Amino acid sequence: MLKEKLILASRSPRRAEILKAVGWPFEVRPANIDETRRESEDAITYVKRLATEKARAVANQHASGLVLGADTIVLVDDEILGQPRDAEAARRMLKLLSGRWHEVLTGVALLRAPGNQPIIDHETTRVRFAEMTAQEIDWYVGTGEPMDKAGAYGIQGGAAMFIEEIQGDYFNIVGLPIRLVYELASRI
Repeated sequence: MLKEKLILASRSPRRAEILKAVGWPFEVRPANIDETRRESEDAITYVKRLATEKARAVANQHASGLVLGADTIVLVDDEILGQPRDAEAARRMLKLLSGRWHEVLTGVALLRAPGNQPIIDHETTRVRFAEMTAQEIDWYVGTGEPMDKAGAYGIQGGAAMFIEEIQGDYFNIVGLPIRLVYELASRI
């Protein structure tokens, strides 16, 4: 059951892979927006705002189409972990996650171009990491995999060896809660 073709306002290869896996036709049109967190902005508001801004930025460049914006973060102890800026930041994030539960939040926004009102929601999934030794962290950072991922890990890659449990949507952890996207698209 194929839905209307999407315009994906993201350069994330993982989001594209999920859409391909479910057979949803799409084209990629990355959005270039300022992703700076606003003062006193909580995590849910932040991911929903970024998803919306991405969708709007791309929708403003198209005469028609259904635009999907998404943004994913990792939240631990009320600290937002985005993509690490370097290997040392990745090590710090992985040490923080080691042996603990954290949440993965993805904001999702769908809107019909040009500039219609978006439908916005978010998904939260809990993830528990195993204890990681310094050697394991160094090995994983050395693979380069953590560098373009929120929280410095990809559950669909090498980090899978360190995930003890998840509660919620696996695809949300990868970067796109596809069931939520489907539900929102059904409403638009």
